[in-house]
Amino acid sequence: MVGRGAPQGLAALTEVIAVFGPTASGKSAVAQVLAERLGTEVVSADALQVYRGLPLVTNQPTVPTRLVAIRDLSQTMSVGEYAELAHAAIDELVESHGSAVVAGGTGLYLRAALVDLRVPPPPEPASRIRLEGLYDSDAEGAHARLRELDPRSAAAVHVHDRRRVVRALELAELGASLTPAADRLWSPELRRPALVAGLDVSSAELERRIEARTDAMIAAGVVVEARAALRVGVSATAEKALGLRELATLPLEEARARIVTRTRRYTAYQRKWMRRIPGIVMVDAERHPEQVADAILDVARAR
Repeated sequence: MVGRGAPQGLAALTEVIAVFGPTASGKSAVAQVLAERLGTEVVSADALQVYRGLPLVTNQPTVPTRLVAIRDLSQTMSVGEYAELAHAAIDELVESHGSAVVAGGTGLYLRAALVDLRVPPPPEPASRIRLEGLYDSDAEGAHARLRELDPRSAAAVHVHDRRRVVRALELAELGASLTPAADRLWSPELRRPALVAGLDVSSAELERRIEARTDAMIAAGVVVEARAALRVGVSATAEKALGLRELATLPLEEARARIVTRTRRYTAYQRKWMRRIPGIVMVDAERHPEQVADAILDVARAR
């Protein structure tokens, strides 16, 4: 079953087509073309596009997209919360339109949308405070406690890495692990039949697109947006939006340079995530979004 508006000849398509790629690779445009071809909608798998008030900073799609602008800036969003929302949106689209398109550059959120991560419940605030106190008073003792509860994680986490030691202890006390023996995150077992397409863009072209996108954001008034967001107040997770604080506090040229540099580094990280996704199909994305979408659909037809 495919989308009600899908063209003839797509009856054998998988239920979900996911588009993943580094920042500025053209994910949103390609995903929207795919959704139009299939007569369905796009579900965002971006950790920061969930926030209202940051359409330019987070490069939110200009067309309605599921799970975009659904949280106030003061709110947080966990992977577990996102997974529940994404599963519900995907299931609804598959049931009503026959298929769904997932698009994003946050690797963990993409996997959360496609698989059952079985994320452990968040610890009680009192537990976090207690374990932080334990670490602050005796880091060696906290790490020794971790060795007792979860030797594998203790071997992987340095004693001086406060954040990870505390998180590993939280998980250990919940019966989970920061470094499980089986890497469920990258399990090929998907909730629904899916094709994951990776957008392949050369470093030189990606650099050009990053600079062009940064200049377009500035021309569109992103500085005003960033300053307004910080005046309202943002959560610890919303504040991670790349460029938010630079744009609000630094001279424009310095902010631009830092954003370009940080984005370049982030795209390198995203490419590492791409290589870890089981069964991903790489597609040349240095062409018009419609051509990229057609190439992805050709792969889907051949499956």
